[in-house]
Order: sequence, then structure tokens, then C-alpha cells
Amino acid sequence: MLWIIFAVLTGIAIFSVLWPLARAPKRQSDVERDIAFYEERLGEIDREVERALIAPEDAKAVKAEAARRLLVSADQDKAPAQASQTRIRLATALGLILVPAVALGLYARVGHPDWPDLPLQARLNSDPARMDLATAIAKVEAHLAQNPSEGRGYEVLAPAYLRMGRVDDAVRAASTALRLLGDSPERLSLYGETLVAAAQGVVTKEAQEAFTKAVANGALAPKASLYLGLAAEQDGDTQRALAIWRKLLADVPNAPWTESLRQKIAALSGEAGPQSTPEGAAIAAMPEGDRDAVIRSMVDRLAARLAQNGQDLEGWLRLVRAYKVLNEADKARTALGEARRNLGNDPAATARIDALAHELGLEG
Repeated sequence: MLWIIFAVLTGIAIFSVLWPLARAPKRQSDVERDIAFYEERLGEIDREVERALIAPEDAKAVKAEAARRLLVSADQDKAPAQASQTRIRLATALGLILVPAVALGLYARVGHPDWPDLPLQARLNSDPARMDLATAIAKVEAHLAQNPSEGRGYEVLAPAYLRMGRVDDAVRAASTALRLLGDSPERLSLYGETLVAAAQGVVTKEAQEAFTKAVANGALAPKASLYLGLAAEQDGDTQRALAIWRKLLADVPNAPWTESLRQKIAALSGEAGPQSTPEGAAIAAMPEGDRDAVIRSMVDRLAARLAQNGQDLEGWLRLVRAYKVLNEADKARTALGEARRNLGNDPAATARIDALAHELGLEG
């Protein structure tokens, strides 16, 4: 039955397109104009005979010639119309045969006609441990459609929406969870995170207010502290960012993000980042003059490498920071300009370059 329905729908779709083409246009043909001209010519010949301008025998010959020309014109007009109708009928027949044949052939090759139906409700009722993220989100959304005042569902949806890239939906879900369930450090942190994602990584004033509220009264909210440090960095307040992040490391020393945060602090403060390696320890143990020379040599090598391949965003960011640490602001600004020139077609990279320029006070 399903295939019969598909066949009928396909036929209707094809006929709806080709049927108007098969209809003859409603216009006055050349034959009708020739007939009118012929009738006018006959009347003119009769009037000339009455005025004795032409002999009756000659009039008969002229009328016969006019009739012959009319028949020739009619045949010439009829032949193209018949050819056009033939082509349209042929196109209709080919469409009715080829379109279903090609569609069925493609489906048989890339489709799965032997698979059973899997309606949405069956997927929603499956084992949660085996659900993909999209199905799990659909299940929660279906539940909230019946229970719109259940704040826990929105609290679950917000981070799921973030993972799916549905940022606006994440903001609405986190906001609704706050409204229905009230403030908590976790919910405030989640709401602020969605706002930052919506602003493409910028900690907006509204997000900063949410994070500040999350850590009020000494509450431990690591995610909020991370973003508050980022807000200070984006505002150019490096010392405040370092203070926030160092306190966070003291409070939460073994989080998954601990090592990356330590590296961030080292880069921001100008401390020797690679001291945990033998090479870094050796550099740190050198006299100040020798250490500066080695660091400058490393910076020069990085600059030379970027001159050959300017698509390394992280390399440009390291180079700019290194020039800033070495108090070479002009070289840092030049590096920023080169980074923008090489990565100008990447909006995300340009945003990070601009944020670093703002952070280091190298704008303008």
C-alpha cells in the first residue's frame, strides 16, 4: 500500500508540472489571420469586377491563386504545432518512466527498505543509556511540553543545547531554570556560561553579574571563578585575573582543567612556562643576561617560523605575549598586524587576536 501511495503521489507531481505544457496556447493562429486576409481579398476582387477593372475570367484565376496560398500557409502553421505537441507528449512519457525509476534505483542503492519503522515515540521510550544526544533532548522537550513548570528539565536541557550548538535555546533554558528553581551557584554559573557562548566568548556585563552572584558569600563555584578571571583579562586587568585564578587553584587543586589554568597563569604573568621540562629548568637556572639571550633566540625562531607559515594562531598569540614580556611593544603590535593579515578570513581567530590586543593594552 505504501508503494502504491508513493507511485500515485509521484504521478500527481509529474502531471502537475507537465500538464500545463501539453495544453495548446489560446491565441489567434496565423491560419485565422490568413483566412481573414483571404476573405478581404475576395471581397476586393468582387468589387473590381463590378467596376469593370478586371475581367471575370481573370478574377477566377486570382481567387484560385489566393486559395492556394491559404492552403500552403495552413499546412506550414500546423506542422510546428504538431511537432511541439509530440515533443511534449514524449517528455511527459519519459518523465513518468524515468523519474520513478531513478528515484527507486537510488533508494534501493543507498536506502534501507528492509529496516522496520522507528517512530519518534519508540525512540523516546528506548533505554536512556542507549540514546543519542538529539533523542535525549527530544525526550526532555516532549516531557516539558506536558509539564512546562518543571524547572529541572530546563536545567538539564541548557548544557545539552550548548553541546549541540543551539546557543539561543541554551540561554532560554538556563534562564527558565533560574526563574522556576531559584538561584544557586551552579544554575547562575550555567546561565552565565550560556551568555558567554551567545556573545562568542566575550564575558558580557550580564554574564559577569551572574558569575559574581554565583560566588557571593564565599560560595565555591569554580566555573564562575574561571569566567570572572577571563572577564578581568578581557578588561585588561591582568593582576585581578591572576589573583582570581591563583585563588581558584588553591581552592580546587586537582580539577581536570588545573594544568591548563596553570599554563594560562604562567603565560599571563610572564613566568617561565616550561620549567617542568629539563630545557625549561636549564633556562631558568641561567644568569639573567644569558637567559634573556636564550629567550630572545627562541622568540626569533618562532617569528621566523611564522613568517614561513602564518596560519598558526597559537604561535602568533605566543609571539605577541613574548614580545610584551620582553617590553618590545612595537614588535608586539607588528606581530598583531601580521596575525590579522594572515588569519583575516577566520572570524574566530580574529576575535582571539583582538581580545589579546585588548588584554595586553596593545590596541590602536
